[in-house]
Amino acid sequence: MRCTRCVMDDSVPHIEFDAGGECNYCKQYDAMAKQYPCDGSNLLCDMVDEIKRAGKNNPYDCVVGISGGCDSSYLLDLAVECGLRPLAVHCDNGWNTEIAEHNMYCVLDKLHVGHVRFQCNRNEYDNITREFLYAGVPEIDAPADVALAACAYKAAEMHNIKYILNGHSFRTEGVTPPGWFYFDGKYIDSVSGGRVETFPNLWIRDWLRWIIVKRIKHVRPLYYVDYNKEDAKQHLHDKFGWKWYNGHHKENMFTEFCDDYYLYARFGIDLRLVEYSALVRSGQMNRDDALKQLESPPIIGCNVIDTVCCRLGLCRLDYTRDTQVIGSVDPRRVPRSHSDYETYRHWFKRLRPLFWVLSKFDLVPQTFYDKYTK
Repeated sequence: MRCTRCVMDDSVPHIEFDAGGECNYCKQYDAMAKQYPCDGSNLLCDMVDEIKRAGKNNPYDCVVGISGGCDSSYLLDLAVECGLRPLAVHCDNGWNTEIAEHNMYCVLDKLHVGHVRFQCNRNEYDNITREFLYAGVPEIDAPADVALAACAYKAAEMHNIKYILNGHSFRTEGVTPPGWFYFDGKYIDSVSGGRVETFPNLWIRDWLRWIIVKRIKHVRPLYYVDYNKEDAKQHLHDKFGWKWYNGHHKENMFTEFCDDYYLYARFGIDLRLVEYSALVRSGQMNRDDALKQLESPPIIGCNVIDTVCCRLGLCRLDYTRDTQVIGSVDPRRVPRSHSDYETYRHWFKRLRPLFWVLSKFDLVPQTFYDKYTK
């Protein structure tokens, strides 16, 4: 069954349909659009004013994580246009494409924004990635998300910055359904066999110190902006010479491998359902066009699979939709989930009232509270 309004179908976890065939994720979108209006209200201005007040005595008043992608590049430009003094932070896991590097530095140079680049130890990062592949879990790209979050908090603490700006937009990316993915610092450590050394992990003791003691807030300015993805790409190209990389998150080669091959082939997870549904709801994509594109598998760049396997020292990994594995991965390692490993999930649930309060003060995202504490 498929939603009559967006393109989500019954392969998506926890989906429900009303009498008219509209899914609960569309209703979630409507609630968020009402909570975060982009109709010229003063909410964005109020946020900017508060960020300026909190950082008035510092060289920088906010941290912006950058990847060379559209959303983070546009957010960095928006922050400067709003009169903020951002510190750009990039976590390099060694999988950047040439386009990503070009995009980051053409924007940084023209905006004259200070930046910090955290360089992951390549051998250690590859070992962690390899263990995630061997583990047979969906979240093989979780180390990238965890590392970026940890680096953003580290930079904020180092420079006494109270705000981290995130480039997510529910109008263009949607919100990933609970049940598809899970990640936290303990999960990274458990899958890697406790061999995390220099990797910038997000340990719960550090995270709670950053958000409770240091009061570092996590906000999403694009929620309050009439953010159109195609207009943003054109704006960035015209202003900075920024280049499009032909797909969502394809500025990072391993993320492309994960999203457009591994998840789809091994688990039947098509992330385009979430992205296209968001674009359809916001009027940025025609529903019929989205359905037409979903008829074919995701397109993956030339040699991406071979490059990933070569770097990780693996034979080519071929996954069939019935989840059997062919290649160098042990076929006895059937698909597993985060529940097979140690995580912080029990702490998140036990501290649910605390995280509810923290979410109301923008110290943790509302989506974290909804997905991780219930």
